[in-house]
Amino acid sequence: MLSLLSRNEKRQRIHVRIRSRIRGGKDKPRLNIFRSLDHIYAQLIDDTTGHTLLAVSSRDKEVRKVLKNGGNVAAAKTVGKVLAERAKGASIASVVFDRGGYAYHGRVKALAEAAREGGLQF
Repeated sequence: MLSLLSRNEKRQRIHVRIRSRIRGGKDKPRLNIFRSLDHIYAQLIDDTTGHTLLAVSSRDKEVRKVLKNGGNVAAAKTVGKVLAERAKGASIASVVFDRGGYAYHGRVKALAEAAREGGLQF
């Protein structure tokens, strides 16, 4: 019997394949993205120690002041800008981009481009 995978299971398989090829360190952490229907989350992760160096989401108080809804392109742009600002404060200039198995369009693309405009290099 053929087992059909859900959309999220396919995404997770793609994410595992991506993660087998990329690693982030302390000097160049991995920018990981997770999106749900209502929110978008971004983390800078040091894979050598397994620690999250920095995290921003559309649920943060600073971001919620600006946004009405956390699950759209405008929210992703705001999260990308805030992420870049906080990364500058933590003296992080370049990252390795991990799209989390999602296609590079829509909210994922908006967050990435906003982070680049804010000064992150990847």
